[in-house]
Amino acid sequence: MERLLHYVWKHKILPLKPLATENGQELEVIDPGLYNRNQGPDFFNAKIRLDGMLWAGNIEVHLRSSDWYRHGHDSDPAYNSVILHVVGEADAEARTQEGKLLPQLQLDIPESIRRSYEELCRTEDYPRCHTVIPQVPQIKVHQWMDALLVERLKERSEQVAARAERTGGDWERATFVTLSRSFGFGLNGDSFERWAMRIPLSAAGKHRDDLFQVETIFLGMAGLIDDIKAQMSEQEALRLQQEFAFLRHKFGFDEPMQRNDWRFLRTRPGNFPSVRILQIAELYHKGMAQMSRLLEAKDIDGLLGCLAVRGTTVASRRLLIINTVVPLLFAYGRHIGDEDICQRALRLLEELPAENNYILRQWQACGLRVRTAADSQALIQLKRQYCDRADCLRCRFGYEYLKRTKE
Repeated sequence: MERLLHYVWKHKILPLKPLATENGQELEVIDPGLYNRNQGPDFFNAKIRLDGMLWAGNIEVHLRSSDWYRHGHDSDPAYNSVILHVVGEADAEARTQEGKLLPQLQLDIPESIRRSYEELCRTEDYPRCHTVIPQVPQIKVHQWMDALLVERLKERSEQVAARAERTGGDWERATFVTLSRSFGFGLNGDSFERWAMRIPLSAAGKHRDDLFQVETIFLGMAGLIDDIKAQMSEQEALRLQQEFAFLRHKFGFDEPMQRNDWRFLRTRPGNFPSVRILQIAELYHKGMAQMSRLLEAKDIDGLLGCLAVRGTTVASRRLLIINTVVPLLFAYGRHIGDEDICQRALRLLEELPAENNYILRQWQACGLRVRTAADSQALIQLKRQYCDRADCLRCRFGYEYLKRTKE
């Protein structure tokens, strides 16, 4: 309910009667302030009038006044700038670390808003707000979808940037790690990332022209040489094992992963980690697992060609563009301050068809148009960061739902 109280204050869903603080001061809310999701007061730079005098400062919102002390704000100088304490129930006075007595507004949540919010949280339907989506103006839908897409790209690009930081600013290695993670296609994503961080690329680079050597290093470091023995003769399998033992001794490789580090259960043979690793080895051998090659590709067809290796379909390569190339380009563009590269990443999503899965079909059934990968990526962000967390109060569709209830 405290989150709902934040919502009511943020959107100025105030009683029609004149407002007054608990000590009888006349109150006018001019600007509720900017919502703060980090440490410190809940709303920054608010403007209010108390008995005709203009005040500018911060606002703190609690379900009960006593929460001020329960959260330790009375001893925190960061809360000395608070000019108004907004509460659902005024059960105590509130004083700052400087000893200032704060004016308090007891703000009631309208019953219709409370009831609708509880319905949103309680329903097992998906999407929860499906009844209102067809009525939302298209311009608002597009604005929210655009914001969700940028939000998702920023999140994913920050993950790429974190990999580059872990590798000492090596964007080529960060590209290899990101590409490898995507070849896990969700189920083995974490394992592929750990594997990629272990691969001695300096050693592999010395043998890049020899696909067999690259495959030996990649499979050996994954602990999966035994998994491909059935695909080769006994002599070839023995040669592979001997070659990896030699290279490991020569270059002093780290400890390889073990087979139980990988998930095979409920995985189709074409998605077995050993198969995917051979595909990555082929990309590496061809020189395609590099940021420079991704930057050189001019369009979708060029990227599909770069990622074309045995056993991959056009659909799987499109997913690699969505999950690897786009976040890499967006992250790199932000890193070097090149807006053109960021815009190119966005255009790729607008040119690719949308993914096709059950979740997206549910959104389509609500009346949303899901045509491009930009649309589907925005809706994936909506589901994961808002719907799955029942965070309807931060969602613009949720806002429309509660707004129409109020009306």
